[in-house]
Amino acid sequence: MNKFSYANPASFAEAGALLAEKRFALPVLKAGGLDVLDHMKEGLMEPDLLINIRTLRSGKNALELVPAAGNAAEHVRIEATATLMELAKSPVIQKRAPVISLACGSAATPQVRNVASAAGNLLQRPRCWYYRNEQFDCLKKGGATCFAAEGENKYHAIFGDGPCHIVHPSNLAVALAVLNGRVTVWNAGKERMVSLDKLYHMPSMGVKSEHTLEAGDIITAIAADASPMSGFYAIKEKQSFDWPLVMAAAALELDGDTIKSARICAGAVAPVPWMLPKVSAALAGVKVTDEAALKNACAAAAEGAKPMTDNGYKVKLLSVAVRRAVLKAAGKLMEDHA
Repeated sequence: MNKFSYANPASFAEAGALLAEKRFALPVLKAGGLDVLDHMKEGLMEPDLLINIRTLRSGKNALELVPAAGNAAEHVRIEATATLMELAKSPVIQKRAPVISLACGSAATPQVRNVASAAGNLLQRPRCWYYRNEQFDCLKKGGATCFAAEGENKYHAIFGDGPCHIVHPSNLAVALAVLNGRVTVWNAGKERMVSLDKLYHMPSMGVKSEHTLEAGDIITAIAADASPMSGFYAIKEKQSFDWPLVMAAAALELDGDTIKSARICAGAVAPVPWMLPKVSAALAGVKVTDEAALKNACAAAAEGAKPMTDNGYKVKLLSVAVRRAVLKAAGKLMEDHA
């Protein structure tokens, strides 16, 4: 690991100034720092300055419920440096946006959730073993080949046409996608709002990065519309400290047991959080108590999938994860083995 300087700025403005200092070739922000440290240990990143923003807050509270006003719906506002555990355990989140609580509570282990930040979870890099292994000069690192295309691709994408076949690793991003999620971005004293669907891009738009943030950009806060009828479900090989094989988030509007409208997003199946509008349309008018109709509607989740040699199982698992997320959202799935 290379030598580096370490800074503890007192504000996001100070952090931004450090990012802009010409004497540092590769300044890097860290909050929890888990993914940054992994990259440094794996030889994938050699920052000459680490900027610790873990304790920085742009507001008074780590999270708060903001009432509806004007054209703005009731929403939750989350500090970028809030930990996943804070989101998982928050009574406000559990009541008004349970999909966020479930998604964060499903991530990694309690030790990791106590350290990992919300923004860090959104911006973590792919877990692809070819990318993570410094011995593979893969496409994402500037090479000419995505080794997953013809190599071991058990955990890779079934949606998207490449050229890189990563899956997006964030639980929180999938949850935010069904809640009209957006982030507040600070740069040089100015703030702008970026919707979640504009925060990420497909590999065809730039293979070396996964997001649209520019140099000097710092995410300071996250917002998501309240949705009491929302749920999340992940299917893993093992329950603790494992990455989902597939995951799904659902936000519903119900009339009794009948679904009036739905927003559905899948994760661990594409390079970005993968919205499923056909499933949302198919669910409209379906009773959550009608098992056959619900399964039929959720089967649309696999439309357009293009599995590779080793990950065809994801096609079958995806509709299961979507159905269970819908049942979670409707309060009909009390156990995780239905």
